Amino acid sequence: MAYTTGVVLLLLCVAIFVRYGPPGDATMSRTVSPIHGWLYVIYLVATGLLVHQRGWKASWAVLIALAGTVPFASFFAERFVVRKARETERVR
Repeated sequence: MAYTTGVVLLLLCVAIFVRYGPPGDATMSRTVSPIHGWLYVIYLVATGLLVHQRGWKASWAVLIALAGTVPFASFFAERFVVRKARETERVR
């Protein structure tokens, strides 16, 4: 979910540039904005379920959730979550 949300967030950044930059065309941002919004909601639900399932701290949930709002941060968050999940899997 993090990769999908991150890619659509990057598309949204391009769409905002097209909308408010020199081209001045709002078509792309009208299409991409709601898609990113709903994908981010799904990303939040997935984050909540993962944190609850693994028994992680609530502060990690907040940091992972915030990573979906910063371009490229969700890719790093995905790698962190996978690494952390694999570490805790070995311990149990």
